[in-house]
Amino acid sequence: MIKNALISFQEKKEESRGSVEFQVLSFTNKIRRLTSHLELHRKDFLSQRGLRKILGKRQKLLAYLSKKNRVRYKELINQLNIRELKTR
Repeated sequence: MIKNALISFQEKKEESRGSVEFQVLSFTNKIRRLTSHLELHRKDFLSQRGLRKILGKRQKLLAYLSKKNRVRYKELINQLNIRELKTR
């Protein structure tokens, strides 16, 4: 159900599923699911590891998008309600 909503969201923008925006959107969805799972199961260390890996992947994609197109990056983080990356 959630995946269909994500796909329909992306079809409105007429972008492919391999786009950076769609990947960040799907990673954000996975992060929110894993976070709610870890609130109940605090000692699930494999899920914690998976969450850290997904967070790293999303961070790399967001860094790439911020360098490539700052306007699309700003729109995406505002739409997904996530914090902006700190620049070094």
